Amino acid sequence: MNIEGLDYNTHREKLMMPEYGREIQNMVDMAIELPTREERLQAAKSIVAVMKRMSPQPHGTENAEQKYWDHLALMSGFRLDIDWPYDVRNAVHITTKPEPLPYPMTDIPVRHYGNLIFELFEKLKVMDEGPDLDQLIADTANQMKRCLVQWGHGSAADEKVASDLARYTDGRIQIDLDNFRFEKVELNAEPERKRKKK
Repeated sequence: MNIEGLDYNTHREKLMMPEYGREIQNMVDMAIELPTREERLQAAKSIVAVMKRMSPQPHGTENAEQKYWDHLALMSGFRLDIDWPYDVRNAVHITTKPEPLPYPMTDIPVRHYGNLIFELFEKLKVMDEGPDLDQLIADTANQMKRCLVQWGHGSAADEKVASDLARYTDGRIQIDLDNFRFEKVELNAEPERKRKKK
């Protein structure tokens, strides 16, 4: 749709730093075109003063002052020919995005237990008999019960935990439900939200 007289942002040039808005960008573009170095520097100082007023961050530190001049250099595409009061050569690093963090996606049979429980299953398969193994079995079984209560959608029976523990440890760990006592698990009830008065 092209309506004469309407100027949409989608048709305009993309802003380098949209947080300052198009008017500041227009001021920067105008400052680049000024004929003398003194006029360009004076315009740059005025633009930085406006940028300071627009920013809610605390001023007064040298790093804050440097930040505004770095932003000005970026907005001008480093084409503003002035005697910069700060070294703005490293300003380009502001716009570089960090590498995305790798997210370890592992294929687990049942997601409600989570990856850490399956790591415990692998550890239980190879641990030597003794009190450490007994404690880890109890901790794992109780965590499985908590996971089932929270994510199992109603199926949190002790028999289910014992069956899953035996199944995922290849039958090595067998819980005697007559002697084993699970910790009491309660779901935290959501606090009642106060109704907004109209």
